[in-house]
Amino acid sequence: MSLLSEIKTVVTDCGLSLETGVFSGEPPDEYVVVTPLVDTFELHADDAPGYETQEARLSLFSKGNYMQRKKQLSKALLTADFVITDRRYIGHEDDTGYHHYAIDVAKLYETED
Repeated sequence: MSLLSEIKTVVTDCGLSLETGVFSGEPPDEYVVVTPLVDTFELHADDAPGYETQEARLSLFSKGNYMQRKKQLSKALLTADFVITDRRYIGHEDDTGYHHYAIDVAKLYETED
């Protein structure tokens, strides 16, 4: 499994459309864009990492009240063993009519040989 595939499962199970980087086509009234942020290796005594931390930002866009979706997504992510590192309201985009809310997540994965 990878971070992006697990995020896709969680978001689509919540009934939301999801794309990576930018939403192509005509966006619905609510959707999520995921942006990979960083993949890091933790330090180990033998300098050989056994795990990597993958992080991404989920940008929730909603033309209505985003609060219920924020709660639903947060609960689903935590249930799927994601660590939520930040949640914040980015703002209202007057030109599109969307509220933009960001949820940053991280998850630990065993390194592959």
